[in-house]
Amino acid sequence: MPRRPVGDKPMTNVERQARHRAARTAALPVIHYRRAVDHRSRARRWHDAVAVLLALHAEYRAWLQALPDSLQEGATAQALRAIDDLDLDIKPPKGFGRD
Repeated sequence: MPRRPVGDKPMTNVERQARHRAARTAALPVIHYRRAVDHRSRARRWHDAVAVLLALHAEYRAWLQALPDSLQEGATAQALRAIDDLDLDIKPPKGFGRD
């Protein structure tokens, strides 16, 4: 994702280099931001995602069972039934440590 221009128009390379050199001579602190790195293996990320999916499935099933009789024919109940009917016997694909 490119940076936004500082002024009305993008800076030229010469202007950018001059600004960089001026910051270095003024000894301004340089702040670098790094994104958090996910150190989990693919298999671990897969199992975590499946666990979240199964937990959501259980929540939706409980929600469907808790719906009052007056709402059993509505769009929400139909969507919850569709989710409840999903077969979630999920196995990781080949290449996730089970080759």
